[in-house]
Amino acid sequence: MKKKNVLSILLTAAVTAGTLSACSTGQGQAPGGKQAAGGGGGVTTIEFWAAPNPTQQAFWQDMAKQYATVNPKVKVNVTAMKESPTSEASIQAAIAAKSAPTLSENINRGFAAQLAGSKALVPLDTLDGFQDIVKARNMSGTIGPWKFADGHQYVLPIYSNAMLFGWRLDTLKDLGYNEPPKTYSEILDLTKKLKAKYGDKKFLWAKADLADPTAWKRWFDFFMLYDAASNGNKFIEGSKFTGDDKAGVSVLTFVDNLRKENGLLARQVTDPFETGVGTFADIGPWTFTTWAEKYPELQYNKNYTLTMPPVPDGMNPADSKTFADTKGLVIYASATKEQQKAAIDFIKWVYSDAKNDAAWFEKTMLPPARDDLTSNEAFKSILDKNPQLKPYAENVPNAIPPMDNAKYNDLQTIIGEQAFNKVVKGEISPEEGWANMKKAIESALK
Repeated sequence: MKKKNVLSILLTAAVTAGTLSACSTGQGQAPGGKQAAGGGGGVTTIEFWAAPNPTQQAFWQDMAKQYATVNPKVKVNVTAMKESPTSEASIQAAIAAKSAPTLSENINRGFAAQLAGSKALVPLDTLDGFQDIVKARNMSGTIGPWKFADGHQYVLPIYSNAMLFGWRLDTLKDLGYNEPPKTYSEILDLTKKLKAKYGDKKFLWAKADLADPTAWKRWFDFFMLYDAASNGNKFIEGSKFTGDDKAGVSVLTFVDNLRKENGLLARQVTDPFETGVGTFADIGPWTFTTWAEKYPELQYNKNYTLTMPPVPDGMNPADSKTFADTKGLVIYASATKEQQKAAIDFIKWVYSDAKNDAAWFEKTMLPPARDDLTSNEAFKSILDKNPQLKPYAENVPNAIPPMDNAKYNDLQTIIGEQAFNKVVKGEISPEEGWANMKKAIESALK
């Protein structure tokens, strides 16, 4: 889920090559340095670190309890990973101290690249049973973009929030629109009408983050637009910049045109979309719990709706892609072969039955990373009760995960500092911003 605590400076001494290289041969241990491989009577004990989220921890504890009844030869200990200073730092500290768990969730693709580069993760595709998991869970389409530049899969995605844009239907109807516009030129036309009628009382996109270079904020503005404009281009693959120049300049030009029409409000305003100051905003499914308590008047398809990101003129809006706010599960290389085998068996059991993913969905409201959320009967009742989740479920296969580069924080900061934020502020042309950003990223990748 969207987090404001992201890893900015990773532990230094703890992550030296010498320290981490020991992880590939060390005995698997539980938190605190206790051995986790043994267990009497031929029982294999594995440690599972759940995300520091009560609903996710409860789900995995329940799965472990049920699994124990079908496979008493494996004991799964579930605990929540520490969140201070960050969950990423806690994982790295555990690896350095040779007290890493057998497996954990809450791993994004960029952080996984960092761990994989230090040989701290097991390539899941090398383990017997992994492909059985992908097939049984019906996730071959969703997991495809997760393949790393070296050809391996280090993360099994658990959930995927296909990030969508919300539109204030009440404002659109006041302007004569029955549905949201889907292309850049259509949105610019709407913006002109919006400003002509409301002046500085309403804006198209009101969000302070648009001018903030913090790395994770690019997931929820630049990458949503870029994934749509580039048909899901990965931007960076491994250590190579593979960005689509035409799509990138097109995105920045769109943002610049919105600025010229005074359609952007890049300063702090309390809940601008919810209060109607903003007309268009990135929305994740975690938002709806807050709205139910704070803004119960906001009702799906009554005064707001959800769409995929708009596309440049000439592209088919039906083919739009978006950013995947998503995290997954990894197995650590410090685990013994016996533990790795047990971990795969546990995961295979969990995902062999769609009812377990349905229980996850109902508990967490995070869409499982599957291709069949809208066609599998196991999820029908959840989506019927929560129709605002349907467009997220429909677009899970159309969502692109974060880059697979260990420097993802630095690289995404460059996007804001060199291009996106400057264009929002009118300090640079789209073409110059893209060129400066590209040069800086390619230099950082060397």
